[in-house]
Amino acid sequence: YLKSRYVTVTKETTAQETIVYALKKFGVEQLDASQLDLVEVSLDKQVSERTLARDEKPLQLLHSVRRESVRQYMLTRFYMQPVIDPRYTGLALYVGNLKTGMSQRVYEKILMEKLGSENKWDSIDVIYYEYGAMVLVYKNPRRLQQAYNSLRDQWFDDKPMLVLLLPQLHPEMIPDGTTPVLVLVNVKSGGCQGIELITAFRKLLNPHQVFNLDYGGPLPGLYVFRQVSYYKILVCGGDGTVGWALSCLDNVGPDAKCNYPPMAIVPLGTGNDLSRVLRWGSGYSGQEYPLNILRDVAEAEVVTLDRWTVIFHPEEKEKDETKVQLQYESNAANTNEDNASIFVMNNYFGIGLDADVSLDFHLARNENPSKFNSRFHNKGVYFKMSVRKMMSKGSCKDLHRQIIVEVDGKVIDLPPLEGIIILNILSWASGANPWGTEKDDNFNRPNHWDGQLEVVGVTGMVHMGQIDGEPWVQSSGQVVVLRSALRASMLKKCKGKSKGRGALAEPSFYNLEPSQCPTPPPDEGATGGSD
Repeated sequence: YLKSRYVTVTKETTAQETIVYALKKFGVEQLDASQLDLVEVSLDKQVSERTLARDEKPLQLLHSVRRESVRQYMLTRFYMQPVIDPRYTGLALYVGNLKTGMSQRVYEKILMEKLGSENKWDSIDVIYYEYGAMVLVYKNPRRLQQAYNSLRDQWFDDKPMLVLLLPQLHPEMIPDGTTPVLVLVNVKSGGCQGIELITAFRKLLNPHQVFNLDYGGPLPGLYVFRQVSYYKILVCGGDGTVGWALSCLDNVGPDAKCNYPPMAIVPLGTGNDLSRVLRWGSGYSGQEYPLNILRDVAEAEVVTLDRWTVIFHPEEKEKDETKVQLQYESNAANTNEDNASIFVMNNYFGIGLDADVSLDFHLARNENPSKFNSRFHNKGVYFKMSVRKMMSKGSCKDLHRQIIVEVDGKVIDLPPLEGIIILNILSWASGANPWGTEKDDNFNRPNHWDGQLEVVGVTGMVHMGQIDGEPWVQSSGQVVVLRSALRASMLKKCKGKSKGRGALAEPSFYNLEPSQCPTPPPDEGATGGSD
């Protein structure tokens, strides 16, 4: 990439002429222009590319784009690529929003009905059965484009099919000593600040490193990076988004070259408790310069995060229709035939008052999502709901008389309380430390890598902050929390790093291209809530 050189074109300059001018300007006119294509790339919500015909005129195309959208005009680029890439092994087409858990034969039948035999794939690289997604491989680029055009407007099971053209990443082209970064952005987290971050990171990095989680969730990005032996992940979103990415890694990591790449966070959510523990902050303010964020990711320390398996064994099938409907609306965990359910806990799990308030907030936000578009507003609504719960003396009063807590085989004598919190990290309810900071000779200082949990009682609303997580109503029964075989590698920000915009970035950083060098499932936590 030569920043100081540019190519001058007019309204009448064709794509073919632009290639010839560029080869001369860059001092490589000995290359055959007929063996190169000019490609238009858009860096908006998802990266999209289109190869220009030889007689198309790029400047006229840009003017047309500007008439439609100034934003789109600012995010449009052009680059040259070989007509036939010597490393070409086939192009990948990601297809999602299919029904989960079907057989390969059924998936193939569905796609053949949509595509027709003339647009059939050459091979299927992978099927993500749990997510209803698969990756098709085409060796003919033209047939790939036809398949993409055929599927992108199709529907299946009353949902639009998700179709993405995935880029090729060549690990052998990554220079020694370089660690690529995969950026995953949840544009719906917090106050929807993710859009500006996507734009910023796509300008700083190769745009194919930055993925909008609205389009297929973490899976497309993890697939693209599957052959890279070591890389880092930067998740822009709340703690729920981090859990989503970890869940996808559990599914696809074992088959990748890098099983568990370490993960950093730009906190866009409401609570951001894991982000606080790992020093990434309480919430993205918009003042942090993206280049500084990338520097902090490069310098961060790799730490371990314990993870826990939580198993629900209900006493009997829920019969109350109201509760059944509430479970459905609040995304209760799926159950198998014996009506048990299992999920992985990363941060904490709550029963009682905290989950009760969180459930009210969750349902209100689902009913009117447009009204919950800022972190400040969300906290205000949550505070009002907490006060109402405090005044009403609701169903969590005397919770200690309704539950039995057993720790390491011993039944605990419970004091009067309205909630139980099981902690894996020392941050809860937007930064509170319910375990406390005073030294106690009876207990070791808790941390998130010691293989132990902390159990804390909540006695009233005075203990409540802004609870984050995914709540639901759970029928009575037994809840078992076990240490999971799964562990996560996380990145902890080094102390003393500046969060401000600071000095102007040096141009050389912008020239680096490290890529050459699904509705998120809830973190399953009576009323119950978890994170």
